Amino acid sequence: MSSHKENLTQFVEGLINKEDVQKLYQTYEADIQVITPMEVFEMMSARMRAGETPQALLPFVDKLINVFYMPLKGFQWQRPAPDTFLNYLMLENDALIGILEAFKNVIKSSHLIDEKPAIAKLLKQCFAYESHLQKLENILFPYLEKRNNHFEGLKIMWTLHDETRRIMKTMDANVSRLDTNEALLKVQLGQLYFKLYGLVQKQDLLLFPAATSCLSDADFLAMHMQSFDYVFPYISRPEKPDIALETLLYEHGGVAYEYQEMLGDEKLIQTETGIMTITQMIQMLNHLPVDITFVDAEDKVAFFTKPKKRIFPRSPAVIGRDVRNCHPAESVHVVERILEDFRNGVRDQETFWIQMKEMFILIQYFAVRDESGQYMGTLEVSQEIGEIRRLTGEKRLLSS
Repeated sequence: MSSHKENLTQFVEGLINKEDVQKLYQTYEADIQVITPMEVFEMMSARMRAGETPQALLPFVDKLINVFYMPLKGFQWQRPAPDTFLNYLMLENDALIGILEAFKNVIKSSHLIDEKPAIAKLLKQCFAYESHLQKLENILFPYLEKRNNHFEGLKIMWTLHDETRRIMKTMDANVSRLDTNEALLKVQLGQLYFKLYGLVQKQDLLLFPAATSCLSDADFLAMHMQSFDYVFPYISRPEKPDIALETLLYEHGGVAYEYQEMLGDEKLIQTETGIMTITQMIQMLNHLPVDITFVDAEDKVAFFTKPKKRIFPRSPAVIGRDVRNCHPAESVHVVERILEDFRNGVRDQETFWIQMKEMFILIQYFAVRDESGQYMGTLEVSQEIGEIRRLTGEKRLLSS
């Protein structure tokens, strides 16, 4: 006798091969009625690993959800508690649906061209949903991928995000034109509604329930802390918990823990944005196509990089030297003014550019401050940008 998952796989295979949907449903109804969100991801991941693309699978996913809608809607899962990562995502979705519902009367207008101001306002509200999508792509998706190897199907959801973005951009261009195409605008509104409602539905029926089945409370707390780097569209920004994110990321069980273990015993640099060995950090900095020099809060040279083609020579003897002594006497007053302004908060950045031999050099100075705004020093970054200045058009393919 075939297993439950084998039966679901056969059902999906039949749908893809355009077999009779009614007969397929009758054959596999018992298995369809107890399908779980995680099993949908598993089936989509299997198709992805078999070589099918997210773009090709996307139309099929909508058909699949139509068939699975009732069992997925009835699936029992632990709803998120208030003031949690998923809870705020769901509140954002509720607010978006409210915006779309309130706009339905405008869509019924027989003269959409007269509703351009209202449509432009709707688009602005829809563009705000970008922050919600970024939180899914940059926070939730990575956690799911690291916790379970059955989340290849998330690429399909990301493709849906990108399709929605394209519709909003082309629709915005149409609305902004003096000769707006009204017939096209009607089609675009329909597409936008279908995509946005579909996004919310897929999150509610699949993504959020699956996430709760494989992520821990500590994971969700870490994700919540990271979400404060983004906007909370449509809802009031919550108060950020007073918790060290590094602790959540790197304690046993955190998403970065396994990578930290893999790096071995070499001394690590560990922050909320990542972990690297000191060797990795130094080589990364030295491979950047820029000269970098850091001057500390006491105006002493503390660090510099050694790229393959350094523009301004530096030697280790300069470490600890007063930066004023590193410049010709005639330009020291400029250096002192920059340091004084940075230290006093008058400015945070200064930029110069010079022609030197055949090079066009961009020189930038940045005030470095801690999270409380306390001045820590100055970063000097120099780059030869002649080739960059000559760039035109686009390059999207690898060089041969």
